[in-house]
Parts: sequence; structure tokens; C-alpha cells
Amino acid sequence: MTEPDAKPPEREPTPASQRVGAILWPSFFVAGVISTVFFTIVDPERLRDITFPALRLSRELGYSLGFFLFWLATASSSLFTWILLRPSRLVKRGFHCGSAP
Repeated sequence: MTEPDAKPPEREPTPASQRVGAILWPSFFVAGVISTVFFTIVDPERLRDITFPALRLSRELGYSLGFFLFWLATASSSLFTWILLRPSRLVKRGFHCGSAP
């Protein structure tokens, strides 16, 4: 059994490339799926005519802009989740719930 005052083993820091990949790769995949589903229902040129008729955007540019907007939204969601799951300073210093600082 471990001693009550024993510190948990230090974890190796995760490389920055792995952290960025863990945010961007799943969001890229989800943006692709969302874009596929969305654009099977909605035509980008028809959407342009409803929202900004003065802009002359091609269908391909509409697909690209839609994909990157979906990717930005899903990457923001992944980044926010990563921020919320990081340990607080108290946890990093070894303080736990119920113990006095």
C-alpha cells in the first residue's frame, strides 16, 4: 500500500504536436462528415442566393468555405474541451479535495 503523503508519479509532458493533432484531426474528420451531410441537403449556390445575392461565389468555393467554417467550429469545440480538462494549479501542486492548502 502507498503512504498517504506519497506524491503521484510525474507524467511526461505531452508534445505540442500531439496536443495540436488531438484537437485538429478529430475536428477535421467531423467537419468532413458534417459537410457531406449538410451539402447533400443544401446547394451552396442556392444558399448564396438567399444570404448574399450580390456575391458571385462558385459552388466549389461554397463547399470549401462551408467545410472550413465547420472545421473552425468543431476545432473550437475540441480546444474548449481540452482547456476545461486541464488540471488546475492546485492539482498540479499536489493539493487534493478535502486537504488544507
